[in-house]
Amino acid sequence: MTGDAGPEREDVRGVVRGTAPAPLSILDLATVGAGTTPGQALAATTELARTAERLGYHRFWVAEHHGMPGVASSTPAVLIAHLAAHTSTLRLGSGGVMLPNHAPLAIAEQFGLLEALHPGRIDLGLGRAPGTDQATARALRRGSLADGEEFPTQLAELTHFLDGDFPDSHPYARLSAVPNGPQRPPIWLLGSSGFSARLAGRLGLPFAFAHHFSAANTVPALDLYRSSFRPSAVLAEPYALIGVSAVAVPAGGEEAARHLARSAALGMLRLRRGTPGPIPTPEEAAAYPYSPAEAEFIDSWLANVVLGEPGPVAEGLEELRKRTGADELMVTSHIHGVPARLESYELIAEAYGLTGR
Repeated sequence: MTGDAGPEREDVRGVVRGTAPAPLSILDLATVGAGTTPGQALAATTELARTAERLGYHRFWVAEHHGMPGVASSTPAVLIAHLAAHTSTLRLGSGGVMLPNHAPLAIAEQFGLLEALHPGRIDLGLGRAPGTDQATARALRRGSLADGEEFPTQLAELTHFLDGDFPDSHPYARLSAVPNGPQRPPIWLLGSSGFSARLAGRLGLPFAFAHHFSAANTVPALDLYRSSFRPSAVLAEPYALIGVSAVAVPAGGEEAARHLARSAALGMLRLRRGTPGPIPTPEEAAAYPYSPAEAEFIDSWLANVVLGEPGPVAEGLEELRKRTGADELMVTSHIHGVPARLESYELIAEAYGLTGR
């Protein structure tokens, strides 16, 4: 699927800037906070992408979610096109497109078009989960029987469409994904368990793990990825990034950062119990009457967020990088309030001495 092993692609591995020991990137969910609109959230994401480019973050990914009032990024390809038009050097991608929701040819056309418009700046990250509840997934897929178990078959089909190399005997041998330029976007596999880790390793693809909501599985999944890895035309050696929640504040230490992060934790609690909504304000999260079980969930969620002032946050991120062996860190500050989110990313960049582009 990825071709014979050889010189790897030069556009997969991230660029280290400043004093950071590894490339730093951003995952954004176009957060819709209580009291704001999706339009305002998307405008904030655009501002954040410009800021990320100015600060020197390497890549900026957006995620596909459906039926979640607190997340406005339902269609990554559309949002990526908008962000690319408002930036010039920032690498943009999907973290990710949920492949079972779509026809592989449609994804090949969308990302082929993005690559043609913005050559050398596009990543195609793919996930096998629906990114929503089962009823919404059925509505998205209509009569399709595609599910996570068919992911390897869908991935192979998508790759053949992008590369234009179906075998002559294949039913789609005469079909082409248009536009199809001299180089297609690199494919990344995303995961929160071992399935995609093993598949990414066997195919010699880069792998992104969702540490921010599956922390207990991070090290086992990355170990599985590395042990399964086979060199390919994409990578000679494994390359893995991890998504990690981080909230940096200028003063007040861990408690001030925890005050902001608790809003995302309450939003996740509501999502898990089937009542999703916009991300609540920190004040609402602080005043919420948590049951013992709910308080335990909040504490467990916050335990996996790197919190505090810039120095301790950088130290926490570095400890996590060393413990997991991640090649790149993709931070996400999924909190209420645009100024707080922008400040968090700016403070993390400052702690690592990022010098822009």
